[in-house]
Amino acid sequence: MVSVCTGRFLVSFIIILSFAIAAHGADTSPVATRQQQFKQLLADEWEYEMRESPETATQIGDYRYNDRFSDISLAHVQQQEEVVQDWLLRFESVNTDGFSEQEKLSETLMVRGLKEDIEDFNFKNYEMPVDQFNGLQIQLPQLIQIFPFDTTKHYEDYIARLHRIPLFIDQMMEVMRQGEKDKLMPPQFLLEKTVGQCKSIAEPAGEANAFGQPAAHFPDAVPEGDRKRLHDAIIAAVDQEVRPAYTKLANFIATDYAPKGRVEPGLWALPDGDARYRFAIRKLTTTNMAPEEIHELGLREVARIEAEQLAIAKNLGFANLKDFRASLKTNPKLIPTSREQILDTFRHYIAQMEPELPKLFGLLPKTKLEVRSVQEYREKDAAFAEYSQGTPDGSRPGIVYVDTGDYQHRTLISAESTAYHEGVPGHHMQIAIAQTLPDLPIFRQQAFYSAYQEGWALYAEQLGKDIGFYKDPYSDYGRLSDEMLRAVRLVVDTGVHYKHWTRQQMVDYFHEHTSEDEPNVQSETDRYIAWPAQALAYKLGQLEILKLRARDKAELGSHYDIRAFHDEILDGGAMPLDVLDTRVTAWIEAQKAGAAGQN
Repeated sequence: MVSVCTGRFLVSFIIILSFAIAAHGADTSPVATRQQQFKQLLADEWEYEMRESPETATQIGDYRYNDRFSDISLAHVQQQEEVVQDWLLRFESVNTDGFSEQEKLSETLMVRGLKEDIEDFNFKNYEMPVDQFNGLQIQLPQLIQIFPFDTTKHYEDYIARLHRIPLFIDQMMEVMRQGEKDKLMPPQFLLEKTVGQCKSIAEPAGEANAFGQPAAHFPDAVPEGDRKRLHDAIIAAVDQEVRPAYTKLANFIATDYAPKGRVEPGLWALPDGDARYRFAIRKLTTTNMAPEEIHELGLREVARIEAEQLAIAKNLGFANLKDFRASLKTNPKLIPTSREQILDTFRHYIAQMEPELPKLFGLLPKTKLEVRSVQEYREKDAAFAEYSQGTPDGSRPGIVYVDTGDYQHRTLISAESTAYHEGVPGHHMQIAIAQTLPDLPIFRQQAFYSAYQEGWALYAEQLGKDIGFYKDPYSDYGRLSDEMLRAVRLVVDTGVHYKHWTRQQMVDYFHEHTSEDEPNVQSETDRYIAWPAQALAYKLGQLEILKLRARDKAELGSHYDIRAFHDEILDGGAMPLDVLDTRVTAWIEAQKAGAAGQN
């Protein structure tokens, strides 16, 4: 999914009101009155989020702010921090006595999120806005993929946004300079990769540029009389403003910034490195697990999965995993012959799964799903596949982006499991359902908790096995390989950021325990260095859902219903793992009580 910088907007009246509420103690108004006030407070906070992060608004289909970008200047960030404190005060002042469980949960999640935002501000992670995997320099052109080009007004908004890119990049450079002063620098070798990305975005001219592509074709809804004006305005903005701004950024990183990047890849090398990593773990996994505990769990999971992989290898006539893994690199059945073959393979598996979903779920997604290639300027550093959410009204489909670059050196062995992970019943299913849950406030419909969402998607890979797929033993091995990748992440992420591993140690561990193709080994390794702790979320989330499923099955016995369990996991939207555990455990107890009443 596209990651954007979420801004904050100062509303002085709200600040004054929040202090007034706090000064007079808990609200003792009637329940119905407080519920309505809470509903309005949630709506006000969400409106503020949309104004502060126009990129997020675009992503979810709110196009009111399509003519602008977030203000990421240092002065505005300081203002944001003050406003978050005030929002926190307002939500902590809410008296939830008499509220429904969903309303109480909404208040809890909002307070928790605001407190984490404040901690994040204190670590000043915003001072490192550039990296090769998820940096702002590649997020900007990715917005083109979700921008609505279907009216003259939308094109005019896009042109206004293009005019703002030079200022946005100047703000990025201001923030990066401050990061240098605070000794908050990404690794030098990763910054060098971003130079190439910026140049690849800056070099093509006119319609060939990523930002110029919307001028190449106009939909019928745009009047013929507007098209030349819009076309020329886009091309002028791209060639005279956007491309020079990206060239300026590339030169700044290459000559002034990257040479001062940190030498060590691990987060431990930054100020407060240990505390910084533990916060990243807590935020991204929603657990309080210690790095050592996660590392040891990873080692156990690697050993368990390797035993299952070895059984498949032996059934296929190989004496050991080393020989089997070596054979995969030369097996013509597993090596794609074109970019389109990779895309068609993903489409085949998604189409295969879709009619089987009613066997596993009562809730089903309504938004359509498409499979597309990753943009060429990202191919060298992108993950093999990723999901970009659609809009709640279905006007923009969910999209599985697949990296088809360097296809001759890739493998299709994990295409089936990855298709289920990114598409259905994985990310697309969970997110498309969450966006339209009628009883949740919008901040929960659009919530992102990495451990929940990535844990669900990894869990969804196994559902293909449950339904009777992975008939080809190589594809089943690919499923285990994908699970192995997530187990290895527990080891190498904690290895580099906690145990002071070198990058080569990470690569060596990959080679020893996985069947990942070489482009993936290299991009995955650099991804974990650039985005500490995010890679831990998959396995920890999957294990939590599996634990809850086993508990449900054991407690309910003959009354166990896999469809009901999955709907319970999905119909509250994304949430922290500890909250999910509490919620599902209470649901299981209610189901038990109901079943006992029927006996």
